[in-house]
Amino acid sequence: MDEKQALNAFAALSQETRLRVVKLLVIAGPEGMAAGAIGEAMDGASSSRMSFHLSHLEQAGLIESRREGRSIVYSAAYPSLSALVEFLMRDCCQGHPDVCNPAVAALSCCCEPAKEVARV
Repeated sequence: MDEKQALNAFAALSQETRLRVVKLLVIAGPEGMAAGAIGEAMDGASSSRMSFHLSHLEQAGLIESRREGRSIVYSAAYPSLSALVEFLMRDCCQGHPDVCNPAVAALSCCCEPAKEVARV
């Protein structure tokens, strides 16, 4: 991610509803959520208001959409979100890993791989 892309992403995230939508879609996982369900989760926001915010986030590359039947389903663009975090942390420690360790620890505690279930 370059600086211009990062600025566009941060501009999109600097509005409360859009930040809430991205967090909601990260929680929803790769399957995402239909636009109507997102609007309901945003305190019943109107479809025109949600369309504006979803479009802004999609143009910034933070979310993706796909059509499923009559619905448009949105999901977090995980590669772009990861690239944004990497952009921020790229030069963080300058040879002093203790500077980056808290950020790495914060991510590792919520991203533990699922344990495999033994099959009989």
